This record gives sequence, C-alpha cells and structure tokens, in this order.
Amino acid sequence: MEKCKVIIVEDVKLELKGTEEIFRHEIPNAEVIGTAMTEAEFWTLMQTLTPDLVLLDLGLGGSTTIGVEICARLHREQPELKVLIFTGEVLNEKLWVDALDAGAKGIILKTGELLTPMDIEAVMAGRELVFNQPILEKIIGRFRQSVSAEQRRQEAVIHYDIDEYDERLLRHLALGYTKEMITNLKAMPFGVKSVEKRQNDLINRLFRPDERTGVNACRLVTRAFELRILDIDHLEPDEE
Repeated sequence: MEKCKVIIVEDVKLELKGTEEIFRHEIPNAEVIGTAMTEAEFWTLMQTLTPDLVLLDLGLGGSTTIGVEICARLHREQPELKVLIFTGEVLNEKLWVDALDAGAKGIILKTGELLTPMDIEAVMAGRELVFNQPILEKIIGRFRQSVSAEQRRQEAVIHYDIDEYDERLLRHLALGYTKEMITNLKAMPFGVKSVEKRQNDLINRLFRPDERTGVNACRLVTRAFELRILDIDHLEPDEE
C-alpha cells in the first residue's frame, strides 16, 4: 500500500490512543497526521492539514448524528477525500445506513478483528463498502432472511396458483382500494362483477371450506400476508 495521511476522529481518549497504536504497529504506511476528539477540533485541523483518509467515529460527545453530518459535509466539499467509519455503535443499523448514504466508504465495527491493514488498503485503493467481520455477519444474516422470504413467497404463488391479476387485486385491496377503484387501473381490464368473482375465487383457494364463511376483503388480504403472497415492504399502487 502506498503511504497515506490519516486524521482520526474519536471522542474517547483511551480508544483514540488504542487506534493510534493500531496504525503505529500494524499499518505503518498510514501516517496519522492529526487527531480530534470533537467536531470543532476536527474542522480546525482540516483548515491546515490535508489527509487522504478520515477515520471517523459516529458517536461524538454523546451524539450519534454528528459523525454522519461530518461525513456528509466532507462528501459535499471534498468528494475525493475518503471517509471510513470506525464505530462502537454495534446495534444502530439505521445509523450505518445513514453513514453510507452520507458518503462513507465503509464501516468497521469496534468488535471482532477491529481495524486491519487490508481495510485501509481497500479504501485507499478505491473500493466501496469496506466492512469487517461483525458487520458482514449481520449483512449476510439479513441477506439470508431476504432470500428465504422471497423463496417462501414464490412457493406460495405457485402452490395457490396466483397469477398477475390475483396479485394486483390483493395488493390494491391491501392498499385500501375499492373494487370500483381497482377496475379503473390500466392493467386491470375487468368490471366490478369480474373483480368480485376473482375475489371469491381467491377466498376458495386460500381458505379451507370450513374457514370461508364471512371472509371479507380485509381477512383475505390478511391471509395473503400470512401466506407470504403479499410482501408488506413492497406495497406500491399501479398506475390508474
């Protein structure tokens, strides 16, 4: 790795010293040219120093948003400057997303293997989305859940013989559309009677005979969610 200049932003003195030691002993090609424990100290440093990389803690002075704000400002004003998050916010996943949206090149959690030469080298080489093992495990866990949920949905669609019109009807019922409103959709070329017939047919497919009495649109939609035919995170209306 070519030599690079680093500023460390960390508000816990002991952790700051520990991070400096990591660079000194394990990442010698990265020169720590400055450290800051507050936002004000950091911006003062930036007036006189020109780092290649900012290693940024997200939680400064008890705030979990200052780090994201610093990252966003750096991304606006100095887009060529690389920012790597080094944080103890191990449970706040929304904060990680905010940091990535603000322009961070990656996130290293302060657990597990901590910071390694490969992390710094990857960021300086221009790689996006640099993570260490703890956060990768969380990402893979979510990926597995997503794939599993999609697989269950596909199996339900096949098992209950759901076509595109069935899905569209169920989705718009879930969104609060009336049958009359559904018939006005461009991709739903049916009259009210046909929509009612399709709804009754869905009731017969999704419920056992002893469950069908009194099933209304609300119960039908609930059943579609239970069977994973509908995904609550992907409920968008079609063009009318």
